[in-house]
Amino acid sequence: MLTYPTLKRILDILAACVGLLILLSLFPALALLIKLDSPGPIFHSSVRVGRGLRFFKCHKLRSMVVDASHRGPYYTCEQDPRITRVGQLLRKTSLDELPQFWNVLIGEMSLIGPRPDSPQQMDDYTEEERLKRHSVLPGMTGLSQALYRNAATVEQRMKADLDYVDQMSLSLDARIVWLTIGQILFRGSY
Repeated sequence: MLTYPTLKRILDILAACVGLLILLSLFPALALLIKLDSPGPIFHSSVRVGRGLRFFKCHKLRSMVVDASHRGPYYTCEQDPRITRVGQLLRKTSLDELPQFWNVLIGEMSLIGPRPDSPQQMDDYTEEERLKRHSVLPGMTGLSQALYRNAATVEQRMKADLDYVDQMSLSLDARIVWLTIGQILFRGSY
């Protein structure tokens, strides 16, 4: 009988392969749209904190202007002028997240888990919370995104992330996938 971690990894690999095939099929059109909309690279990579507090580079399709991190706060808001026109569409549909399937395939991330924190977010946690939160692989989507999309307060996000670590199961993962799809289709993003 397969254990939850083994089955989760198998599902991650299968999802990553499918996700990367989708990215490859959409990439020429998405790359052209990004390049026509604003100058800069197609991809954006940022340092994130993973399992065991190890740093890794998390990949996305660029949805903001170049040097956006130097032009405003870490968190984005609905009318953030740093988000490009194409970036609005990428974020609303979560297409900007497709390159993270590479992170999933190589084992830095999972399909489901708390979203990967930036190093700056480490200050949001107590030492105990930080160790607990980073005892699992970060996910492309998680309980916070399934419940709130991008509208969670820092406290709601932290509680959802820690609750996920306490309650991890295939049934919770399936619920998160279902709710995330609903959030993408009916709520959108900024």
